[in-house]
Amino acid sequence: MVAPTVKLSSGHQMSLVGFGLWKVTENTADTVYNAIKAGYRLFDGACGYGNEVECGKGVARAIKEGLVKREELFIVSKLWNSFHDEERVKPIAKKQLADWGLEYFDLYLIHFPIALEYVDPSVRYPPSWTNAQDKVSFAKAPLYTTWRAMESLVDEGLAKSIGVSNYSAPLMMDLERYARIMPSTLQIEHHPYLRQKLLTDWCQERNIQITAYSSFGPMSYREMNMAEHVPLLFENPTIVDIAKKYNKEPSQILLRWATQHNIAVIPKSNNPGRLAQNLDVCSFDLSKEDLEAIDGLDKHLRFNDPIAYGIPAPIFA
Repeated sequence: MVAPTVKLSSGHQMSLVGFGLWKVTENTADTVYNAIKAGYRLFDGACGYGNEVECGKGVARAIKEGLVKREELFIVSKLWNSFHDEERVKPIAKKQLADWGLEYFDLYLIHFPIALEYVDPSVRYPPSWTNAQDKVSFAKAPLYTTWRAMESLVDEGLAKSIGVSNYSAPLMMDLERYARIMPSTLQIEHHPYLRQKLLTDWCQERNIQITAYSSFGPMSYREMNMAEHVPLLFENPTIVDIAKKYNKEPSQILLRWATQHNIAVIPKSNNPGRLAQNLDVCSFDLSKEDLEAIDGLDKHLRFNDPIAYGIPAPIFA
């Protein structure tokens, strides 16, 4: 089974359901290989996840064994905050490509709209929120020059599409003013507790594809000793009742709710059964009433915020 695709403004096709690589730290190569074997074609990575070499090994194995061709995959990676200086963008993108064993990324994103002090990869890699002295130190690279360097990656064939992540509506409006190549996607935290409807509507009106991360809300953050007191979406009565109605898992309802709003999703799992369930979320439709019931769960509740990690960068304030 392979997920349906959406056409980006760049003209390239992207899967509506992909596999997220954040916190995939054990048996990573096998996890990627098995996900490809299960039918996943979109893989969402980042140098900040610290696993790109292993992810590339999983891809290489699948290609070598004939499970998939390179052009059938859609590989996403991201520019970390400490590489925002215009002259740093191309070298780090090329390093990331080498780590993956690829000649190009299908999509390359600015990870956060925050410029941090440059730390050479020979000093620390994967990168982090702090500099070589373990302090948070901001850089002066403006976003428009970083985006100009991102556009050059497209010009040189290192990325087929480019986009942004964790941008607010004002930053998206500003980007629209100076972009020569408009972003193909915006990746944001998105789940029933955090719909971000005004932002998603604005992007969709401009053919900017939204990709949701943390589609299961507090689930991922419980593992980080965060969101302990927030009710799990899997146990929310509205979600549970709708899941029973369609004879589906709560996870499938959450993913279908997003994809039915034309928002791409990037869940992950090491469980073969859940891999198949997560991929098979476009074979049924939720009723208008059920969509609206899930819409009504919005609490404007954000989990992935630099402030929550002790980083003095209130980008969502």
